[in-house]
Amino acid sequence: MRDTKSNLAVLVDGDNASAKLIKEILEEVSKYGKATIRRIYGDWTTPQMNSWKEVINLHSFSPIQKFAYTTGKNSTDSSLIIDAMDILHSNSVDGFCIVSSDSDYTGLAKRIREEGMFVMGIGRRLTPQAFVQSCEIFTFAENLGDEVEDEKDTSNRDSKSSEQTKKPNSNQEDSRKKKFSSKLDMHLIDRAFEISSDEEEEIHIAKIGASLRKIDPSFDPRSYGFRNLTELFKSLDKYIVVRNEVNGLNYPLVKLKN
Repeated sequence: MRDTKSNLAVLVDGDNASAKLIKEILEEVSKYGKATIRRIYGDWTTPQMNSWKEVINLHSFSPIQKFAYTTGKNSTDSSLIIDAMDILHSNSVDGFCIVSSDSDYTGLAKRIREEGMFVMGIGRRLTPQAFVQSCEIFTFAENLGDEVEDEKDTSNRDSKSSEQTKKPNSNQEDSRKKKFSSKLDMHLIDRAFEISSDEEEEIHIAKIGASLRKIDPSFDPRSYGFRNLTELFKSLDKYIVVRNEVNGLNYPLVKLKN
């Protein structure tokens, strides 16, 4: 995890993001720094931007008005990119968070990284891999809240009773984790462990997490039904998680089973 004292610019493509998740987006950004610049881009004269109007003041975002000069053509992308480059050269931030699922921001993410600056992305699972891989960290919106649903079956949701839609019990939770963990690429896990080891038997789990993100910027334990990396490793037969207390805080270590 980066230094949370870093200043970050959060630039939101209002046409390609969900206003319902703005609180969760800011919470995710706070893991890596302070969102000192907050802007949402879009044509605020259109009905599509109405959902954002309720949250911009609540979360201190500045609305940036951009008209669509040509029918069917969105000017938001170019406006956000131009602003990002201005911010980049102003040296006022330490990194960026681009909130969108649009591949048009791939070049921008690459340019920011070329300057040696941190860049993260937040978008839906349908985001093209080119954009995902251009970011240092990419978080899928589906992992941030219930409002955005992707790999869930919602066909019968309206017919479910309130009893059925209550928080799942432990058995249901275990079943859900097994379903998602079956998609886990163990080669990726093993490779990250190997890269992090430096011939040490016990490795800080945070170090492994950093290696996982270097290999796959979109890697996230929440994609597999786990709240964090510690829970994920505890579920793996190949590894053991060791409690490691320092000044009353736990910094878990991971090692291979004998």
